[in-house]
Amino acid sequence: MKILVTGGAGFIGSYIVDALIKKGHKVRIFDNLDPQVHGREGKMPDYLNLGAEFVKDDIRNRDALRKAIEGVEIIFHEASAVGVGQSMYQICKYVETNSLGTANLLDILVNETNGVEKIILASSMSNYGEGKYECVDCGVVFPKLRSDLQLRRHDWEVKCPNCGRKVKPLLTDEEKPLFPSSIYAITKRDQEEMFLEIGQAYQIPVVILRYFNTYGPRQALSNPYTGVAAIFSTRIINRDSPIVFEDGLQSRDFIHVNDVVQANILALEKEEANYEIFNVGTGMQTNLLELINFLAENLLPGEEVKPDIVNKFREGDIRHCFADISKIEKKLGFKPRVRLKDGIVDLINWVKRQSPEDNVVTAKMELDKRGLTK
Repeated sequence: MKILVTGGAGFIGSYIVDALIKKGHKVRIFDNLDPQVHGREGKMPDYLNLGAEFVKDDIRNRDALRKAIEGVEIIFHEASAVGVGQSMYQICKYVETNSLGTANLLDILVNETNGVEKIILASSMSNYGEGKYECVDCGVVFPKLRSDLQLRRHDWEVKCPNCGRKVKPLLTDEEKPLFPSSIYAITKRDQEEMFLEIGQAYQIPVVILRYFNTYGPRQALSNPYTGVAAIFSTRIINRDSPIVFEDGLQSRDFIHVNDVVQANILALEKEEANYEIFNVGTGMQTNLLELINFLAENLLPGEEVKPDIVNKFREGDIRHCFADISKIEKKLGFKPRVRLKDGIVDLINWVKRQSPEDNVVTAKMELDKRGLTK
């Protein structure tokens, strides 16, 4: 099949390209080589698969995107501006890239002659806002963001929205109400809603994959708004303390990029995926201090790494969210294969071969200056 991967030169997109080519598909990459991801000069990465056709352009450019779709049967829409903190002040960039870029794609599909048979969207767990919780008195609850008053007391754990008692985090399933807490998250929700609406109206099979915290080789180590595993790795390899907001006990679901690719291939090949939304995670809860320990043990064995726990809250951040993956397991046969301890070694081997530029302090200062940390 002829397949287009928008954002196909990026972290996850490039692995999807590799997997598709390995399966014998013809692949076209459409990517703008954003300098924040690919370095100041925006060079093609060394890992890019030479078996794919490459088109350098931006999804905000409708004409270029229209040409890229010609002859294509399947689209993986991976292109996106990523980063919760940055999205809170680069609002136009995120809305134009994520929401308008997706609108361009869908507008072309419904108004131009094409042979597209299926589209697969890279969405995000950020849509959920806080995860799913249980209160001993009120049962299952869906809290929104913690109040400023609570956070200024450094009272980090989530409270029941009904009775105010501390609640226990649960696996978050796809039916959990969406309370996006950043511009980035709002744009990812926009993408989902547009995909589902247009897909159903025009009988174009769509699949939405909500990625949880993805890590692995090829992640942009010099991008201070990339995944937290890459950010911490960059700090540790430079012998700088990883900067941790709150108390470091906030938890996420860390999934290796190879397992994310597995989910994408299943979404392509299984008709059961059509018009569905799936969590793509491991179902395992890991807090940030545990993650730092894993990274430090492998990056600087025998050396003590002390995180810089700043005891501040970053606007838009949540406390706990980890995936209920029972739906994707039952419908598509998905099964995470890479354990975190093994996957971290894979990431570390990549980090050791790089010379990342540490921009984390600059990013934090930007957030501080704008009052986005408290």
